[in-house]
Amino acid sequence: MTDIPDLAIATRKVCFILSKARQFDEKENVTDPDSGSNASDDGMVDILEDDRSDPVQHELTSFIHDLNVDEQIDLVALAWLGRGDAGIADWSTLQADARHAHNARTAAYLMGLPLLSDYLEEGLSLFGETCEDFEAE
Repeated sequence: MTDIPDLAIATRKVCFILSKARQFDEKENVTDPDSGSNASDDGMVDILEDDRSDPVQHELTSFIHDLNVDEQIDLVALAWLGRGDAGIADWSTLQADARHAHNARTAAYLMGLPLLSDYLEEGLSLFGETCEDFEAE
């Protein structure tokens, strides 16, 4: 068995992103274009709609943007690991590829991955980590 490398990003940060990504992924396109000002009058339909003023999207984007470069690189590499692009033994290659691809659009790139939360969860599991403690809080 290979030694498990260190992550530059804390597990709790990945878990926060994973949690927010799940909320973001559950959103759907606008189904109630004539929304009223009172959510209860609309049957709470707008809650799961994806729009430009989505606070989950803003929070997730801001959080990822505020990570340092090494954390962003490891977050992308972790998503790729969880997606199955390579194994844990190839972690340094994944990091190098993520470092090479790094730019100011990390949050947009990650949020564009339809299964981001699943990829991060799988990537963490390959490091022997889970979000159980984070979810319990």
